[in-house]
Amino acid sequence: MELEALSVTLPVDLEQGLHLEPAMARSFGEDISDRYRSARPYPHIVLDDFLPAPLAERILAEFPAAPMAGDKHYAGGYTGAGKRQVAPDDCNAYLRSVFCFFNSAPVLQFLEGLTGIKGLISDPYFNGGGFHEISAGGRLGIHADFRINEQLALRRRLNMLIYLNKDWDAAYGGDLEIWNRGVSRKVKSVPPLFNRCVIFNTDADSFHGHPDPLTTPEGVTRRSIALYYYTASERVYEEVPAHTTMYAARPDDEREIRQRVSRFNRRNYLKDWLPPVLYRRLRSLSSRSK
Repeated sequence: MELEALSVTLPVDLEQGLHLEPAMARSFGEDISDRYRSARPYPHIVLDDFLPAPLAERILAEFPAAPMAGDKHYAGGYTGAGKRQVAPDDCNAYLRSVFCFFNSAPVLQFLEGLTGIKGLISDPYFNGGGFHEISAGGRLGIHADFRINEQLALRRRLNMLIYLNKDWDAAYGGDLEIWNRGVSRKVKSVPPLFNRCVIFNTDADSFHGHPDPLTTPEGVTRRSIALYYYTASERVYEEVPAHTTMYAARPDDEREIRQRVSRFNRRNYLKDWLPPVLYRRLRSLSSRSK
């Protein structure tokens, strides 16, 4: 399948630092959501010129070329070789602000509008994410990503990858390959070009990777930003009562306050104990009687 990249730029206001208006961000995502959701073999999209050019240029210029204290290195052959992972907290103040932006509510609004997935949560620990840098000979085999963030007990839902490679020669390899759900056919190859963003669902069979060793010359690496997004389980409602704030009157509070607190908390307990249909009916009757 021929690659069809969409050239659109996230409407970030650089005059005010890194500002993205939430409603505008959501609308931006919704405008291209049909393309995302209808993509095969699983929901995904390729966006060129994704960040405002000055922002993308500065991120690349400040990419931490020197070794950092928290760097992780991978040498697992097909399961990951020649990869350096840089933690956002090891970066300079500007890059830390960039990663905070990618974890911010407006970016979540954009992603929810794009994907239709509600209640997205970013990872403040950047588990597995941050900057990725692949050297000559490096590769990452075709795989489907881990599904649960065990530190936060969250379900992984999305990857957002932003490439930082100028003047990338096709002969270097390193294309992101998207495979069908049975891993019997490569559906698409995505060259890791500068300021190109790839977003996709991380389902059990969302197979992808760059499995062939890079053939980059000395001094050239494959650089990217990797960001992962999650949702919480709705089973929390089975584990924890869903009442709102509970108040307590002090022993010497006047009677009117104690009665008000008692009524307020009684409504909370009823919400915990009664089926939702019956609770709403009682609330409706109560409102009419006032």
